[in-house]
Amino acid sequence: AVSLDSLFLDEGFGALDAEALDLAVQGLETLAEGSRMIGVISHVEELSERLPDRIRVEKGSHGSTVVTA
Repeated sequence: AVSLDSLFLDEGFGALDAEALDLAVQGLETLAEGSRMIGVISHVEELSERLPDRIRVEKGSHGSTVVTA
């Protein structure tokens, strides 16, 4: 068996309909239980609203700014 301590997903949710997105988020929540770290990079607004901790990168006129929420 393989043990995963961390998982990063980059833009893996854009093509999902609402039902599939809900199943994916439920899967992420299950994976995050315990001591696992899950990192998600996404532009899907519904996804960002459902994840508790966020790091947002905002493009500005003089470079990018990192905002934590």
